[in-house]
Amino acid sequence: MSLQVKAAPYGWPHDGPFSPATTALVIIDMQRDFCSSGGYLDYRGYDISAVQGLIPKLQKLLRAFRDGGFQVYHTREGLEPRVMFSMFYALMLKMTVSLGHRPDLSTLSTRELFRSSNNASGIGIGSNGPLGRLLVRGERGHDIVQELYPLEREPVIDKPGKGAFAYTDFDLLLRNRGIRNLVLAGVTTDVSVSTTMREANDRGYDCLLVKDGAAATEEILHAATCEGVRMGGGVFGATASVGDVLQALKEKMSIE
Repeated sequence: MSLQVKAAPYGWPHDGPFSPATTALVIIDMQRDFCSSGGYLDYRGYDISAVQGLIPKLQKLLRAFRDGGFQVYHTREGLEPRVMFSMFYALMLKMTVSLGHRPDLSTLSTRELFRSSNNASGIGIGSNGPLGRLLVRGERGHDIVQELYPLEREPVIDKPGKGAFAYTDFDLLLRNRGIRNLVLAGVTTDVSVSTTMREANDRGYDCLLVKDGAAATEEILHAATCEGVRMGGGVFGATASVGDVLQALKEKMSIE
């Protein structure tokens, strides 16, 4: 019998096995702007204690996946300066172009700029904060927290929005490695994690949401998102705990 993670509503992956050849860990948006004091969430008045509480759990998960020889990917909202292709020619060539929050915010839609500052403080993407301009690439808050910092061999998917697939080369990277199963963790459960999971599901990937390896600004949003994943026999995938995933990794290594 193929090794699977104990998950709900089905043993994951659905067709097994839980193997580095077909499975990758995706750590989503564990950036200072979302996880650190003075970052985007904290500066706008959100309680980030649940997000910060993820870091020790994800350190264990990340270490175990690295030790098990699994591919690891990290995502980050925004990207570093690079030469950009014309979107028109990219589409003509069927290429995928990464975009992000440029310092002049020219890559941010007017709706998203309005939405991000539609709060009592008026603070939004691009506003000045203790870690630099919020969610703008190249600023201190843009980068991943040191405790979970990617190794050189771990690709960082820089994304302009909530999902890791839109306007990025993530799907290409996964398919080139033969990856078809994704373990998802990070922040926030109801926004970037959920969007990435839905995008992956529509592309045929079997997704596992690590329910205590993800967090939202409010527990009710986290819980509702996890429940939504499991509906309809696993409409978007399955959920499992950090302990369940670590146990499967332990069993895999003992078999080897």
